Amino acid sequence: MGKIALTGLEFYGRHGVKPEEGALGARFIVDVELEIAYEGRGDRLAATVDYAEVHRLVAEVVTGERFYLIEALADALAERLLRAFPKVEALVVRVHKPHAPLPGVFRDVYAEVTKKRPAGE
Repeated sequence: MGKIALTGLEFYGRHGVKPEEGALGARFIVDVELEIAYEGRGDRLAATVDYAEVHRLVAEVVTGERFYLIEALADALAERLLRAFPKVEALVVRVHKPHAPLPGVFRDVYAEVTKKRPAGE
């Protein structure tokens, strides 16, 4: 097994429960950690996961769809990444919402989803 991590992917999206979040949008940050079955298959892209394609899929979902909950966004990203990349055995997706509409001072809010590929898939 090997791991590929894409961290700090920033996108502008329109996610959130409040109407102004859908209307105005905000910055979202996504981290993706992929466990892959690498097995020392050599030095070719076909032996692993193309992280440029991972970025493209994440960007497409975060910028092109609307979710009320960042938990739902993280879950949708995890499911789509598992479907799109058969070499991914397990993954962790974190969706950060650093400008969540909360009172007071805070550094970050995030939702995290961990998934494994079902046996036999």
